[in-house]
Amino acid sequence: MKTISIIVPCYNESETINIYYNETIKYLNIDNYKFNFIFVNDGSSDNTLDIIRELEKNDDRIKYISFSRNFGKEAALYAGLEAAKKLGSDAAIQMDVDLQDDPKIIPDMIKEYENGYNLIITRHKNRHGQSFIKSFFSTTYYKLYSFVTKSKNLAKGARDYSLLDKKVIDAFLSIKDYERFTKGMYNFVGFRTKMIEFDYNKRVAGTTKWSFKKLFHYGIMGMREFSRFYEYIPKIFGWIFFLLLIFDTVWQTYNHIANATEFNYRILIFDVSMVMIFITLFYITRLIYDNKKQLQNRPIYITEDTNIKED
Repeated sequence: MKTISIIVPCYNESETINIYYNETIKYLNIDNYKFNFIFVNDGSSDNTLDIIRELEKNDDRIKYISFSRNFGKEAALYAGLEAAKKLGSDAAIQMDVDLQDDPKIIPDMIKEYENGYNLIITRHKNRHGQSFIKSFFSTTYYKLYSFVTKSKNLAKGARDYSLLDKKVIDAFLSIKDYERFTKGMYNFVGFRTKMIEFDYNKRVAGTTKWSFKKLFHYGIMGMREFSRFYEYIPKIFGWIFFLLLIFDTVWQTYNHIANATEFNYRILIFDVSMVMIFITLFYITRLIYDNKKQLQNRPIYITEDTNIKED
């Protein structure tokens, strides 16, 4: 019998945990498989951890890790994968607690796993019910990500919801990036991969913890981690400078011929050049700080409490 650990990051999700648990266990009666849950309490300020502990009293499949503070969803997923390996899991499923990741497709994921796929990833087949603004920015981001990373595998509507077998778990854990982007790692690690689509679901309860600002920074980080993102900055401003130079040259030539004025474009070129230099320097400095953060080798997360026993 194979064991699959379901990794569930939670941050102030007291309204959703019981609903999620009661819905998900409906789809776990699969022959030759046993499941456990690894709830990762990501520094919640509500009673999320208390609810998880209550579930544990009635179901010994419930495991949990509680962080000392909020480290972010990516850190929670990493902690969950470490715990899944520690528990001797044959595979792990990563999914959100708000039921936007539909548990109905877990049997389908298991079926593809049995067909020999090492990594089963998911995406929304539609955006029905999602606001136009959110859908627009999401679509735009995936196109931009595909352009700057040269990766065509991060499909529109891609989710962190996925099944990873032992090999993929080991591969993910071998990536020690301090700033992590799970969707980008899918393409990086390779392996036999299968995509499953499902309908978009609204959050079952509570409110999203992802503000536009957080999503924006997370998206930029993802592009930065899996592309030569910084090269685009001087390249873009180089083209702007080149176009300004052409425009200025044509304009000054016209004035020189039509109005008999002298060329006077040096100051403008100097100003534009200085703007380019300082913007480029800003991103070089940002890159240095990113590398410094990675070289500091700080832990991705810190555990305050867990019911997972050390080996």
